Parts: sequence; structure tokens; C-alpha cells
Amino acid sequence: MTEGLRIGESFVGDGVNAAHVNTVFGHRDGPAGVAWATALATPSAGHVPFVTVLRPSLPVKPLTLFVTKSAPAGDEHGLLIWGPAQAGIAAGVADALADGVITREEADSHVLIAAVWVNPGADDADAVFEHNRRSVRTALENGARHLPGTDEVIAARHTPSNPFYTPKDRA
Repeated sequence: MTEGLRIGESFVGDGVNAAHVNTVFGHRDGPAGVAWATALATPSAGHVPFVTVLRPSLPVKPLTLFVTKSAPAGDEHGLLIWGPAQAGIAAGVADALADGVITREEADSHVLIAAVWVNPGADDADAVFEHNRRSVRTALENGARHLPGTDEVIAARHTPSNPFYTPKDRA
């Protein structure tokens, strides 16, 4: 094993078609591999992890487990999860591999868990695809570079906000 667990996060886009992806990347023989296999073998109602594919019968490498953070709210939402969000995750992981964020050796020895948020109100398949593609690629790079930096976290502690809430005295 060349490196321990890499954990990444990224939020790309705005509004209902934004993507929020968390990644856990590590060796198949380590904790990431155990978590990957356990998650695949123990689905729960509304949250059925699945292997991410570039197309049917062509899983992306490293093998990527897509875990939805939101149970499908209906057929249209489910199709956005299994269609453009999955395709975006697969393409973004392949981008990270092509760009060297993930090495060719790691593609065969490591696994990836991608926890993916698709808003039930999402309404633009192309935006969902593109935002997920960029978000997973960014999360993987952030994990590889150990970002964010500690100084950045300390500096931001007095101005917390996110797309869903900003404290009134911080707006």
C-alpha cells in the first residue's frame, strides 16, 4: 500500500442541479475495501449501492461504489440518479485516472466509494451529469492533496455557510 485512506469532498453547481460528492478511496485490502464490500452487501430501503459503469458491462476503474445520499423520491428522481449522476461519476473517475490523480496501479488495487447527492427537485439531466463529473474529479483531487488545508479551515470558522443556510449575522 502506497498511501492510506484518501477522503475527499466537493460541491459543484448551484440550485437543484448541483452535485455534492464525498469520496473514500483506498486499497482493496484495507478499510476502504472492507467498507466497499460491506456497503454492497448490505443495502437498505431506498439506498442500494451499485457498481458505477461507463456503459453496461464496463465498470469504471478503480471499481467505484455509487451510494446515493437521497432515496429516490419518484421515477424521475431515480432516473436522474441511475442515469446522468451515475454517468457523471463514472466519467469523472475516468478523468481522474486519465489525469494521474489515480494511478494505473491504483486502478487495479484500490476501490472508491462515492456518496452522491442528487436533489429530488433536479430537472436538468445534462447539468446533473456535468456537475457530478466535475464534483467527483475535484473530490478525488482534494483527497489526494489532503485538502482543505488546516489553515483554510481555521480561517473560515467565523463565516460558516452552505447552499442551504447562512447565519443571519454572516450574510
